[in-house]
Amino acid sequence: MAEAFIYDAVRTPRGKGKKDGSLHEITPLQLASQVLEAVPNRMGIDKGEIEDVAFGCVSPVGEQGAVITRTAIIDAGYPEQTSGIQVNRFCGSGLEASNIAAAKVMSGECEIAIGGGVESMSRVPMGSDGGAMISDPAAAFEAYFIPQGISADLIATKYGFSRDDVDAYAVESHKRATKAWSEGRFDKSIMPVKDVMGLSVLDRDETIRPQTDMQALGALNPSFAMMGQNFGFNEVAQLKYPEVEKINHVHHAGNSSGIVDGAAAVLMGTKGAGERLGMKPRARIVSMASIGSDPTIMLTGPEFAAQKALKTAGMKSTDIDLYELNEAFAAVVLRFMQALDVDHSIMNVNGGAIAMGHPLGATGAMILGTMVDELERADKETALVTLCIGGGMGIATIIERV
Repeated sequence: MAEAFIYDAVRTPRGKGKKDGSLHEITPLQLASQVLEAVPNRMGIDKGEIEDVAFGCVSPVGEQGAVITRTAIIDAGYPEQTSGIQVNRFCGSGLEASNIAAAKVMSGECEIAIGGGVESMSRVPMGSDGGAMISDPAAAFEAYFIPQGISADLIATKYGFSRDDVDAYAVESHKRATKAWSEGRFDKSIMPVKDVMGLSVLDRDETIRPQTDMQALGALNPSFAMMGQNFGFNEVAQLKYPEVEKINHVHHAGNSSGIVDGAAAVLMGTKGAGERLGMKPRARIVSMASIGSDPTIMLTGPEFAAQKALKTAGMKSTDIDLYELNEAFAAVVLRFMQALDVDHSIMNVNGGAIAMGHPLGATGAMILGTMVDELERADKETALVTLCIGGGMGIATIIERV
């Protein structure tokens, strides 16, 4: 089986996912098209060399529906022979799409493919596509369904993370993101977003708050306490986890991932294709893993996905130089570090979604690219990228710098 190499990674800045956000007037199609245009231009290759494109999109309706990937391929000026697929594995969609592109290369189906994702949360709100697990009582009963925020609070309660613990983690996320931007750590991958007139509308992540501190976060009320108490979700969680006497609601807007717009693309290819086109590989895909986990606590999947990816690669957790876990909620990352005994000094070293936001379908591809850049900048060898996923799943990818 062929090896898959990462040749390039590009992303938009993350724009605030509300009507006053800088990317609100940019359609999802424009976001996806712009990153697809950027990749071959940056690499100096013909668009026709790219055989297939897989993009994650978590709310594939309205402007994001009808296989937006294929529409973006045409809009970006690719030849009609380039195919496209839209992928939805909830928050893991962008990494899943990247893994699909890598798998196509490894299987021999493609010499060159792109993985990535797009989500315009200001224009197509989260949950726009509905779903039986939420709306069908029979499905919700079977899954012991509770909303994600309460799942995060259940993790914090079960594994002993206090309000101070999650707030302190959030403060550090903003500090690290601020430092990463000030030191130009994202410069290799950031592509300014332009409007229809060709004018730049956003060239840096919009939601970082450098002045965030414990006092500011301490003034925020828990976001999910009323929902848990008034709609019976706390009791559902306790039915599944009877050892938890009371849910400690610690998460709020300041220690949870921000709602944002954005897109990303990662160029994958064989070694031979790179040599033929004069492209230098930057990283090699070592292993990939997707798993299912308990749908109630829901967000502990990264632990098991990472263990599966490590086992496939014949590696231990201590063999990984850098870890990147999407900061859906602070307790998710704290639990992962606890479970795998990962030091915070090598986890999310450039901040994460608490500071910069989580454009659902694009995030996995964004943080994969971030790790390619960071391995080169820090002169490290290996990184593990992982995300928690709604409904109880996890995904992980291990890469090695070339």
